[in-house]
Amino acid sequence: MCPTGTALRPEIAECRFELRSAFDVLDVDHDGKISRDDLRSIYGSTEGGGASEEVIEEMITAADANENGYVEYEEFEGVWELRSNGVMEEAFRVMDRDGDGRVGHEDLRSYLKWAGFDDASDEDIKAMIKLGGGDETHGVTFDGLLKILSV
Repeated sequence: MCPTGTALRPEIAECRFELRSAFDVLDVDHDGKISRDDLRSIYGSTEGGGASEEVIEEMITAADANENGYVEYEEFEGVWELRSNGVMEEAFRVMDRDGDGRVGHEDLRSYLKWAGFDDASDEDIKAMIKLGGGDETHGVTFDGLLKILSV
């Protein structure tokens, strides 16, 4: 039990839970760290319109504070708290294949396929977009995508 006055406010505790969930999505092989291979699995190859090796390298380098070649949860949390280095924004841009500032149905379908969720139905994707505060016509914004990833 925390001493009086030191408990996390509910919104901070919820944010930390959402960060852990988002980290777990990106840690494809569930080894406790995000690797280049994890990001390749999620963001695909450049042949399929995914992230280039340069972009993947930039994502790792931007978040890898201890320079061991991986992003551990504490580093990931730091990136999210600061959000000043643009890692998640870059990931959003990769997912937003048409560059319209929103991740739509097809963008999310491609992402899920890259992440190994081939069995996601159209109804699943519609529900995710709704969860992110978007709609079928316009998709979700960056903040909406963060909500989806946190689940």
